[in-house]
Amino acid sequence: MVRSKEEIAKMRKAGRVVAEMIERVSEAARPGVRTEYLDRIARQVLEERGAKSNFLNYHGFPATICTSPNNMIVHGIPGKYKLKEGDILSIDCGAIVDGYHGDAAVTIPIGQVSEEAARLIEVTRESLWAGIRVLEAGRRLHEVGRAIQQVAEQAGFSVVREYVGHAIGTAMHEDPQVPNYWPGNPGPLIKEGNVFAIEPMVNLKGKETMLLDDGWSVVTADGGLSSHFEHTVAVTEDGPWVLTTP
Repeated sequence: MVRSKEEIAKMRKAGRVVAEMIERVSEAARPGVRTEYLDRIARQVLEERGAKSNFLNYHGFPATICTSPNNMIVHGIPGKYKLKEGDILSIDCGAIVDGYHGDAAVTIPIGQVSEEAARLIEVTRESLWAGIRVLEAGRRLHEVGRAIQQVAEQAGFSVVREYVGHAIGTAMHEDPQVPNYWPGNPGPLIKEGNVFAIEPMVNLKGKETMLLDDGWSVVTADGGLSSHFEHTVAVTEDGPWVLTTP
């Protein structure tokens, strides 16, 4: 889909709500805090801003945000898990404003973390921005994944294959998908007005994944740590515009 400037402006409103959710949840995430409390904070932000959750009840998902600690890659359900010193936590948030969606994620350290955990977080963040810089009209979409993969693998990490980024607009997940790796072909032409959620998932060890019995939580098959970052980005005449920053 090619979005008008008016549509992208609405998505920016949703993106600002998402940015506030991430900021406030991140501030509250410290040792001793249960992830269900973080979900309540996110829900409060939505209520204060008159926005709707695009995660809650999505194909039956039971929470407002996803909280994925340590070796959990994505789609963790907030609950009784109590954060502890040395954890890393992926926080994935979404919002709907005026019928348009925003979607973003960060991975944060809980207290003091190991050197390898801190490096994994930083490299994943760098890979996100490497992918975002590709989003210019006239380029090809799968160059995003190639840029992400290059940053992650040069650092000695691996990139998840089964879960990818996506176009976004009046639905949270729209076509086309945006792989976080080079799939062997250049993909669709990027056009001004396209909007994508770019979301690298980078593992400390192998790229293989496993789905837990709750039907949602995805973890690394080898138990290694995983980091996840995401932004919603519009392609404009001036280059990529990140809609989910504060």
